[in-house]
Amino acid sequence: MEPLSESIEENYDRFIVEALETGCVWGLEGPDGWALCPSEKYPDSDVLPFWSQPEFAQGHCVDEWVDYRAVPVSLEELLEDWLPGMHNDVLLAGINWTADMVGSEVEPLDLLRDIEAELR
Repeated sequence: MEPLSESIEENYDRFIVEALETGCVWGLEGPDGWALCPSEKYPDSDVLPFWSQPEFAQGHCVDEWVDYRAVPVSLEELLEDWLPGMHNDVLLAGINWTADMVGSEVEPLDLLRDIEAELR
């Protein structure tokens, strides 16, 4: 499998393509729930990261996330439940972050719109 790019935009596009191909995305779940971290862009927001491949997610199970594991979320569940719920909870979606935690932070409804546009 090809590693993530240094381009945030390429990794975002790759996330959408691979999510549509596999029918799922990957998050990190631990003893206290899903992995969250503070937003780099918006000081009062948290980010819930997702990856398009389990290996990308599992690579982040270190340091404060050492007790977490990569867990699949079906694309249908992501679109119908997670993203609208994240919007209501004022959470951002982190997309295909690299090992250095570099990647997109997007409004969940923007991600929903982009995935639905690709479905058409």
